[in-house]
Amino acid sequence: MQRPLLTLLLIFGLLFAGPASARLPGPLQTSANSQPRDLPQVRSTKELRVLVNQSRNSSGEIKGEPVGVEYHRLRALEHYLNGRERQGQLIKVKLIPRAKEQLLGALQRGEGDLAAPGELLDPGLVRGVSGSAPVVDQVALLLVGRKGERSFSRVEQLSGRTIALTSASGAGAVIQALNQQLALRKRAPIKVEWVDPTLAVEDVLEMVQAGIYHLTVVERPIAQRWARVMPRLRLDTRLQLGQPQAVRWYVGRDATLLLETVDRFLAGYRAPENQDAAFERIYRRQYRVHDPLARQDRQRLQSVRAVLQKHGQAQQIDWLNLAALAFKESTLNPAARGTGGAHGLMQITPAAAQRVGVSNTATVDGNVQASARYLALIRRKFFASPQLNERERMAFILAAYNLGPERVQAMRAEARRRGLNGNQWFFQTERIAMEQVGMGPVNFVNSVNKYFLAFNRERAALERVAKR
Repeated sequence: MQRPLLTLLLIFGLLFAGPASARLPGPLQTSANSQPRDLPQVRSTKELRVLVNQSRNSSGEIKGEPVGVEYHRLRALEHYLNGRERQGQLIKVKLIPRAKEQLLGALQRGEGDLAAPGELLDPGLVRGVSGSAPVVDQVALLLVGRKGERSFSRVEQLSGRTIALTSASGAGAVIQALNQQLALRKRAPIKVEWVDPTLAVEDVLEMVQAGIYHLTVVERPIAQRWARVMPRLRLDTRLQLGQPQAVRWYVGRDATLLLETVDRFLAGYRAPENQDAAFERIYRRQYRVHDPLARQDRQRLQSVRAVLQKHGQAQQIDWLNLAALAFKESTLNPAARGTGGAHGLMQITPAAAQRVGVSNTATVDGNVQASARYLALIRRKFFASPQLNERERMAFILAAYNLGPERVQAMRAEARRRGLNGNQWFFQTERIAMEQVGMGPVNFVNSVNKYFLAFNRERAALERVAKR
């Protein structure tokens, strides 16, 4: 990249000290403040607390199998720290998942000893901490689109285009600098759509593959990793977006001995050749949402819109939540037949319908009425707490719709026991579901959420049609 653009990147790093982001996905998680610890304190407690990016790309296990990219590195660090320790003095690594934009703040407050984002950070976040040697060096940012759509090789071609980014994305400052370059050439800026905080980088990639979003920018290793399980992604490798940077771990400013130890470990660490075997096997069939507003699907939505709105209003449920659930369950097909007696637009079972006083679910009206009443029942009995924001509340309702409310409540209790946020489904309580039952329920909630967000982006247009 030309020297003027590097200068612009430095200027924007100073001018835009805070990351652009949407609201937090759940209540801000904090614990009692303490001083960041160095290696002697870590050894005395026999626990290294690692703040990890809660993204499924970075951390997590599915039924005992690790799938997060940081998992193997952190377990290798644990082994390295214990290389010369006697039995009984061994250090255990404890993973503490947080939203990416919360990691370094939590580190400074002493809620962890090490922060491992697994991604490049917005430059405005990196203050008051010390960065390690590169975990992965020379990481380029890649533009990612969908195969069959236009590809890009020059920055000028992005003028006026919209790029979807997750909160705290390291691409934000780069795009700001590129827009200054475009402005000098009197070209329209690149637009950034900061996505809902219930979406991590892998979710945005899935929505790009589906055609819901058209473009995103992610780190090359992340793009290449997920392209192996999302084969319709297109990586525009000819387009250079800023200078390659290093992904780093972070420690407190005074944790000099811990930093030296981490740097020595990283200097000798080599990733195992098969570290993504479980990732590819488990995820290959999971990330397959479709664009729910493709032409035929949009027509189907309009044909059932009135009944969705009627019963959504009656139960105080956003009609687009019902539409998203219907798309996931039946692709908006009233004649769909499922297993266990589930049928119709909402794939409601006769037993669930009878529980809420609906006897005829063969009609679209009865089918939607039963489903809306059942969702409202779950909300009223289990998830009415004001401590839940509305997106998380709906996620818990959907998880309960899929798994059963009592089981989801038990997962919330287990999440709290482990220090996770029991009032947050996405990336927190869902981790318990991933461990206990696998990706099925997690994928169900994620898919419905993505369909809702896709509909919600076009709410004004959909509801304008409704008023004609």
